[in-house]
Amino acid sequence: MTPDEHNGPACNIGMERKLTEPCSIIIFGASGDLTARKLIPALYHLFKDQLMPPAFRIIGFARREKTDDSWRQELRAALEEFSRTKPVDEKVWGDFAANLSYCRGDLTDAAAYDALEKKLSGFQSQPLRRNLLFYLATQPSQFGVVIEKLHDSHLLSHDGHPGWQRLVVEKPFGHDLQSAHSLNGELTRFAQERQVFRIDHYLGKETVQNILMFRFSNSIFEKLWNRNSVEYVQITVSERLGVGERGGYYEEAGALRDMVQNHILQVLALIAMEPPVSLEAESVRDEKVKLLKSIRPLRPADVARQVVRGQYFAGVVNGEPRPGYRQEPKVKTDSNVETYVALKLLIDNWRWSDVPFYLRTGKNLPMSASEVRIRFRPTPSVLFAAQCEHKLDPNALTLRLQPNEGISLRFNGKVPGLSVGVRPVRMHFSYDSEFGAYTPEAYERLLLEAVAGDATLFIRRDEVETAWQIVDSIRAGWSGKALSNREFYAAGTWGPVAADDLLAQSGHAWHEPLVIA
Repeated sequence: MTPDEHNGPACNIGMERKLTEPCSIIIFGASGDLTARKLIPALYHLFKDQLMPPAFRIIGFARREKTDDSWRQELRAALEEFSRTKPVDEKVWGDFAANLSYCRGDLTDAAAYDALEKKLSGFQSQPLRRNLLFYLATQPSQFGVVIEKLHDSHLLSHDGHPGWQRLVVEKPFGHDLQSAHSLNGELTRFAQERQVFRIDHYLGKETVQNILMFRFSNSIFEKLWNRNSVEYVQITVSERLGVGERGGYYEEAGALRDMVQNHILQVLALIAMEPPVSLEAESVRDEKVKLLKSIRPLRPADVARQVVRGQYFAGVVNGEPRPGYRQEPKVKTDSNVETYVALKLLIDNWRWSDVPFYLRTGKNLPMSASEVRIRFRPTPSVLFAAQCEHKLDPNALTLRLQPNEGISLRFNGKVPGLSVGVRPVRMHFSYDSEFGAYTPEAYERLLLEAVAGDATLFIRRDEVETAWQIVDSIRAGWSGKALSNREFYAAGTWGPVAADDLLAQSGHAWHEPLVIA
């Protein structure tokens, strides 16, 4: 059997096993939900899979009164609920928990940071004292004071301090360009940009990373990845759930800030960027920024033509009645906040000139799914015109990011029989079927990358600010305008009529996400 006839050996590019040095991980906000649901389960699984450094310590820093043992017990109970594998391996947990300790203190209290420094100094291994990963699982408004106190206590330095220190911060990275610029200024006041790791958990998902592998390791597709072959691209991130208890947050954020500014623009950048010169972090991030800066600016008049917002009213999702957004807790009864956004973006570069990119996201839609659909230009309808009552279906390639991750290629085939009948068919590829069920949680990969010092999957300062420029221009176009009747949609439908109008202007239509089994 030739190599082409079987599943050949895998080519490992260093993604699975990172070179990591002994270090200490300090989690600020250790009593919070993120620590219990995501961070500790992720670190536990890295340890179980023997991917953690040969020596490490994890210190929780929070205001509540706890002992090392009581914090470990809380985390053990949380792991029982949130671990991706059940049951929890008691032997592995015992070995892992021996590396957990707790440091009580207020984020603004200098004495608490002195206590933290004393705890670190007590470690016998020098790398455990000097290689420090600070995870700020706190409100962004608290980033500045934590970083300043770390600097004052000589735990954070960028000027020749022995070992390394890194800051991991969670989104939101501001709520507009000005606040993002100010926040970035706080982050880099006492640290260099190379020390800052901004997490967008969406980039840790296995299939988002597979976009780069799919594009740049398969010549048959990369040759078609341009304006000569592609008619348009659709990116859909739909959510079946409504806003629910997050009404207060959503009143401040809305779908544009919550999803488009980060997740969707990141996927767009990966789909459309030029090949990087290497897989080194800065090379990849350089190309993403170039792509974002190539998006044609939206003036207020452009926003009216190219952007649609929507808001759900009461409806039914999979047989379950759902209230309207204005009836959700902590939502104003006359709110104009968008729970749905659809955009038409144009990229002014050689590869994508005049190819529309359609982006959409929304709450209370019929299903939760994330996918990218590349629609190729149709063939001239001359050869099979007599056999087809309508034009042949154009070819399309769908990258399903979640759930049921996979790839689908749509092409035309002859219907079996004596007559010449043509019908579109699909060829499916499923990651789960091909590679097995193991898929690490996003936080597992991102924490491992941060410990290894690889910033490829983290967002750079200029990425954040460029994305906010795009979003701010849209919000400026919406300023002072109320939602129209065509911008409301019933829960359980695919969005407002205005979103269909957006694509109809160019003779296009939305495609519902595929189910790839």
